Amino acid sequence: MNANASLTRRTTLAATAAAAALVLAACGGNGDTGTAVTSPSPTTSASVPAGEHNQADVTFAQGMIPHHRQAIVMADMAETRASSSNVKALAAQIKKAQDPEIKTMSAWLTAWGENVPQGMDGMDGMDHGDPSSMPGMMDNQQMDDMRDASGKAFDTMFLTMMIEHHEGAIEMAETEKKQGAYAPAKDLADDIITAQTAEITQMRKMLGTS
Repeated sequence: MNANASLTRRTTLAATAAAAALVLAACGGNGDTGTAVTSPSPTTSASVPAGEHNQADVTFAQGMIPHHRQAIVMADMAETRASSSNVKALAAQIKKAQDPEIKTMSAWLTAWGENVPQGMDGMDGMDHGDPSSMPGMMDNQQMDDMRDASGKAFDTMFLTMMIEHHEGAIEMAETEKKQGAYAPAKDLADDIITAQTAEITQMRKMLGTS
């Protein structure tokens, strides 16, 4: 991808994310669990790029939001459990990139009148079943194992699981690029593939497996 084009897309998404935060606050979504946003704000359409969307775009956003949220939960664990400064820096990088993307996708869903996943892990209120059924998602036992680990054992676990998590996100993004219709969503999918492929390469080097 052209670097300038990617930067432009990121800037546009960041602007949309700022508007999304206001939309979600107005809907009372920040502290609620098990309650999905079902109607768009009257002002949302002005802050979300115009364009036709299809069910693939909705599925992408509704799946990627909880997927990103789980990655952020994993990244938060690294702040106190990781022993490697490189792991901590990578975790902070992941959180910085994915949090605005959650807000952007939430704004799209709200504008489209679709449900926005709620809850800390994004699964509450959505009929996704077992979170681990989504590509790259960790199950409850794996998340508990991470919470119980620390030091070098945590570092290895974090990197190994995050590689799998990123591979799942890339799979979902590739599906969006093939089947989606909404240009900003396809652009975001392209950015996710580029950024997370690079992070996978970085993590494999940190594990000493590449």
